[in-house]
Amino acid sequence: MNNGHIINIEGLIKRFPVGSGFFTALDGIDLSFGKGEFAGLVGPSGSGKTTLLNIIGSLDSPSEGKATVMGQSVGELSHKKAADLRNHNLGFIFQTYNLLPVYTVFENVEFPLLLLKMDKVKRKKAVMDALDWVGLTDKVKSRPKQLSGGESQRGAIARAMVKRPQIVLADEPTANLDSENSHHILQTMEKLNQDLEATFIFATHDDKVIQYLKRKISLADGKVINDELTPNRT
Repeated sequence: MNNGHIINIEGLIKRFPVGSGFFTALDGIDLSFGKGEFAGLVGPSGSGKTTLLNIIGSLDSPSEGKATVMGQSVGELSHKKAADLRNHNLGFIFQTYNLLPVYTVFENVEFPLLLLKMDKVKRKKAVMDALDWVGLTDKVKSRPKQLSGGESQRGAIARAMVKRPQIVLADEPTANLDSENSHHILQTMEKLNQDLEATFIFATHDDKVIQYLKRKISLADGKVINDELTPNRT
């Protein structure tokens, strides 16, 4: 990791086959992120923000160039090494929550820790801490269908944060929420960013999210067109 950065992206190009040719989703991206950032990839649908988030999350690989996350080159990782990187260092928050319907809230949040083979006592404490962070300790035995949209997304945040990841990737996390719940979710993530010093990177075109960002990276047609620090909110 260079210069204190936990993510370094150099000359990143991503192409997808389309018919007999290719679509270039990312076209020469150079970016880096340090510990504890609260940053957003901002742009319209098709700008490349989700593709970039997926490569940072080792869910996809570059066609050309390099993406280094926690000192590991994403394009050179085996499936197992990529899974290890995700399991130990990354948390994911999606717009569709992705809670498992047959599991309770507690079991959903506990799931990432089972992959880490954490012992039961430590696991229970970590889950209850995470549910306390998001204000869901009264829902431990509830199943996802018994939760509101806002509660479901808070459950998803607890699941992402339970292992105290270094990096949290959030893809349109407020897309299915009303304004009040969106602000509640964003304030929760803002506090977790400050308390745990995790690096948060959003992919979004939601103005409600954008106003919380400390750094706004604007994308269009697979290129970074602007990268600016934003004034602190009052």
